[in-house]
Amino acid sequence: MFAIRAAFDERVEWRTSAERAREFFNDLRNYAELMPGVERITADAVGVARWLIRAEVPVVGSIRQAFSVFQSVNEPSRIEWSPAAGESKNFLRYSATFEERGATTLIRVAQRVELRRQSARELHTLAALAGEGRLSAALQKGVAEMLHAFLKRARARLEK
Repeated sequence: MFAIRAAFDERVEWRTSAERAREFFNDLRNYAELMPGVERITADAVGVARWLIRAEVPVVGSIRQAFSVFQSVNEPSRIEWSPAAGESKNFLRYSATFEERGATTLIRVAQRVELRRQSARELHTLAALAGEGRLSAALQKGVAEMLHAFLKRARARLEK
C-alpha cells in the first residue's frame, strides 16, 4: 500500500460571534472561493460534497484529486466533514469548533488528508521515485499553505 498523508491543526481567536463564524465555516462556497488549490466543490442530492483540489508536488508536478465527504457533525459548537461511505483512495476529514469568549471566538480548525493507492504508479508515474516520505512532506507543506491562506482571508471577511 502506497499512502501519503498530511495534517493541519490550528487555533485562532477572531473578533466575531461563534454563530457568525459557524455560518461562515459551514458554507462550502467560502472554501472554493478563498482556499488556494480548491478548484470547486459540488454537492449532490444526498449530501455528499466533492472537493476538487489541485496541488504542485515536487518531482511529480501538478496533481488533481477529488475528495468525497459528507457532513458527519453539525452542531452549534462544531462542524465536521468526513470521508463519504465507500471512499477507498482519497480521504479528507475537516473540522471546525467554536467557543465564544465575549467579543471574540476561539476557532479550532483541523484537517487530515490521506491518499492511498495499491501502488505508487496509481497516483502518478513518478510517485515511486519521489517516495512516500517526500510526497507526504510536500503534501504537509501544501495543506499548511492552503489553510493558512484560507484562514487569513476568512479573518479579513469575518472581522469586517
